[in-house]
Amino acid sequence: MSAAWAAVVLVGLGTAALKGAGPLFFGGRTPGERLNRLLEALAPALLAALVATSTAADGGRLALDARSAGVAAAALLLAFRAPAIAAIAAAAAVAALVRAAA
Repeated sequence: MSAAWAAVVLVGLGTAALKGAGPLFFGGRTPGERLNRLLEALAPALLAALVATSTAADGGRLALDARSAGVAAAALLLAFRAPAIAAIAAAAAVAALVRAAA
């Protein structure tokens, strides 16, 4: 099994354990406000970390290339409250333009 598949299996097992731990620990009670805010912020933070590492990493080194330009364009549009589909289209267009120019 490759390292990538091992990571996928590990993340899957961790997700299942986390989902199973909720009912076990809380037993019908709702978590406190602080824990609830933390749990709500966990998924977007993990997604952001995955996007950042897949965009800026090339093996073991930092790579600022067309992918980074596309993500920066999407982030800029999202910061100005543009629709997600427009940000995705802009990211693809910017990345394509940067690759064509290189």
